Amino acid sequence: MVVIPATISIKSLACVRSLGRHGVRTIVASEFETPPAAHSRYCDELVAIPSPHEDLLAYKDALVSLAARPDVWTIVPTREEVAYLLSKHRAEFAEHVAVGWPTFESLRTVHDGYRLAEHAADVGVPVPETRLLTEISDWNPDYIVKQRYSILTPDYADFLGPRECKWNGVEPIYLESGVEPDIDAIVGTMLGEVPVVQEVVRGTEYSFRALYDHGTPVATSLRRQVRGKTYAGGASVFRELTRDPALEELARRLLDSLDWHGVATVQFIKNEETDETTLVEINPRIWSSISLDIRAGADFPYHYWLMTRGESTYIDSTHRTDVATHLLFGELQYLRSVLRDDFPNVDRPTFRQAIADVGLSVWHHPHFDFLCLDDPIPFVRTVIDTFFEQISEPTATGAQDWSWTSVRDIVDVVVRRSWGQNEP
Repeated sequence: MVVIPATISIKSLACVRSLGRHGVRTIVASEFETPPAAHSRYCDELVAIPSPHEDLLAYKDALVSLAARPDVWTIVPTREEVAYLLSKHRAEFAEHVAVGWPTFESLRTVHDGYRLAEHAADVGVPVPETRLLTEISDWNPDYIVKQRYSILTPDYADFLGPRECKWNGVEPIYLESGVEPDIDAIVGTMLGEVPVVQEVVRGTEYSFRALYDHGTPVATSLRRQVRGKTYAGGASVFRELTRDPALEELARRLLDSLDWHGVATVQFIKNEETDETTLVEINPRIWSSISLDIRAGADFPYHYWLMTRGESTYIDSTHRTDVATHLLFGELQYLRSVLRDDFPNVDRPTFRQAIADVGLSVWHHPHFDFLCLDDPIPFVRTVIDTFFEQISEPTATGAQDWSWTSVRDIVDVVVRRSWGQNEP
């Protein structure tokens, strides 16, 4: 059996579906009572475990207990917390299950945006100049502020205790050119850790997905983002698989230099006019849009299973590139962003154009991450549960107030449950 640590994210559900269709039994382990993956027809067992944000070590111990079961073969790193714990306590988990994740030294480089930028530059991968927020004195360029660490743990933040873990998926902040920001307020938003600052790079976002077997790539794909959850970008809601040999070579060079083992996504932004490609980040876990890869034949969860069994030679690394998928509720959030958001230094499309773009893409590519005809219950249950939760909440007067605001709130909640923690 394979342990799938689950939140309310679509990616855990995608892993359960992938493995189940290949006859691999799965255990969904979650602090949530009924995560979407638990409603899948392919889920064999649901196990309740503590929340890593309430007690990180208790969460680790629960995963070790599952790993120690004689019927468990491996654990899939579906979350930042899981990726951190598996690498940090690699030897302890290796006593019980097959290891499909990198060393802690490699992971630490990936988790630290400042350190990763230095490493990328050293191996010849283009990266924007990266500085800490407190190092900036000239506020005239167009800057973007990002969390320095993908997750805050005692190894990265000395103000945290051994059982503490923080990560709230803070969105990048686009600073207004020529205006000095409130640094203390931004640091507070970033959970007390000084974030990194880069000049804004404009272009199309690409994501190189890979499965490595001790430094050797055994399966790869490349995703091009067509639309994010906001008009400024963010987590993808409409994306397609493509090819770009030069970009893929850069991604492999970076992962090769880290002697990578396991799954990862390497994010780039490419200027389509100049062909200049710039590194954004690396995510050392299963990605939220993995349903796209699976639909195209790049079945990474099953490939991961084969790799951990020492059967990498059986992995079929071929896949289609004429496939695109949507996160349906994410498309609604994109349209809402066009109406309501205001991002400095980012051009906003007209609402008419946004509606046309979404409608045409859904017509030509009617494939969705969450909604699946052979496994519809997770989608249906999430919509129904969210609907009744929202309409059953009384207003300040004690009455139930049904309005378009309620519809908006339902869409927001379903989107958050679909992504889990706004991951790419």
